[in-house]
Amino acid sequence: MKNSLLLNRYRKQALTWFILPAVIIAGWIYPPAGFLLLLCMIGAVGLSFFSGRSWCDWMCPRGAFFDLLFQNSRQNKPVPSWLRSKKLRAFMLGLIFIVLGTQLYLSWGDLYGMGMAFVRLLTITTLIGIVLAVKVHPRGWCHICPMGTLASWFGKGKLPLYIHEKCTGCGLCSKACPMGLTPHRDKETGEFTDPDCIKCGSCTSACPRTALSFAKTVTAQKAA
Repeated sequence: MKNSLLLNRYRKQALTWFILPAVIIAGWIYPPAGFLLLLCMIGAVGLSFFSGRSWCDWMCPRGAFFDLLFQNSRQNKPVPSWLRSKKLRAFMLGLIFIVLGTQLYLSWGDLYGMGMAFVRLLTITTLIGIVLAVKVHPRGWCHICPMGTLASWFGKGKLPLYIHEKCTGCGLCSKACPMGLTPHRDKETGEFTDPDCIKCGSCTSACPRTALSFAKTVTAQKAA
């Protein structure tokens, strides 16, 4: 059951990760392809109102790209505090919107120019994400991604991870988390509500006591 959950997740990611390089390549050949980036932006924010950052699990091509290509490199390394800084996130959010907004304004009415604004943004941020993936953490970019930040704000408290009292705090859930989060540290409260949780289920699969679940009643029954 546990392995099948992860296998199913990887299969879904295998269907989306290639969209990232495909759009970048297509965008430099045919700039209007860059408008596809809007779908990811709308999806990430729209879904957050119902299930938090669940879009960032496998539906986001960039998240799937980082997971499949870089996850084994520095997966068990903790995410540095500066990368999760609220100030850095706010700065990145403002910077991206100002840069993108300015380019769209200057090229307004020019389909190719507006499309290229999205292509440049996608290309540059992906390169930054790759550097972070290699040097810091596989999903390093996801912690400062503007759409991820908005999704974490709008989806705060949505679909929390429930932690049953039989959790021993072994930390295996944290080692399995692609975002480098630490669910076991919240075992006393019984809920893990970190807004950066992407609801992927990796932690539930790693838990040897089946003490984690996104369904409160199911967790209690399985851990009994």
